[in-house]
Amino acid sequence: MYCDKCGAENSESAKFCRKCGATISLPTPSFIDSGSDGEVETRVAARSVEPLTPPAVDDTERQIFSITPTLLFVKVGYVVTAVVALLFVALMSVLFGGVSAFIWIVIALAFFLVPAFYHVKQRLTRYTLMETKVEIDTGLIARTTRNIPLRRIQDVTVTSNVFQRLVGYGDLVIDNASETGSSIILDNIDRPQEHADMLLKQMRLLEK
Repeated sequence: MYCDKCGAENSESAKFCRKCGATISLPTPSFIDSGSDGEVETRVAARSVEPLTPPAVDDTERQIFSITPTLLFVKVGYVVTAVVALLFVALMSVLFGGVSAFIWIVIALAFFLVPAFYHVKQRLTRYTLMETKVEIDTGLIARTTRNIPLRRIQDVTVTSNVFQRLVGYGDLVIDNASETGSSIILDNIDRPQEHADMLLKQMRLLEK
């Protein structure tokens, strides 16, 4: 038995420490059960061990890029529509001076529905490159997502005519091995060569 104060060793029956004289307290058992033969049995409560829970696996893929078809022509359409609308209001105000100009302005604003329609149409399509696949989302209310695994892509080609190269957009053609003779085209995207390089780089990483 050891003293709680100085740590000196003492006999089992000692009440005081032989070195420092401090009172020695007897250890108290967790559970004491007296058997039929009068002997005292000490039982120690067992601590329950909870099973180890494996760490959660994060299946979320990193997004490399997410683009829509170019809005270049939509922006040009807004500018042209604004010029036409101003000319329309000015001409109508001169020809029909007795009619309130507010009416011509309202009619001119309706011209913007044309570029707005094409703006929304372009936004309904989105091309996304993830770590292991290419996603093509189309539709507004009824959304459709098409997935192309990178391991099934055979070839990536950039196509653009002279005018497309001048303004910096084109098509990205993906040959898909999962469907016989099938090619997926990312139509009219900005900087097609840059996005093709990112796609090829990700494909090379998966091959390692």
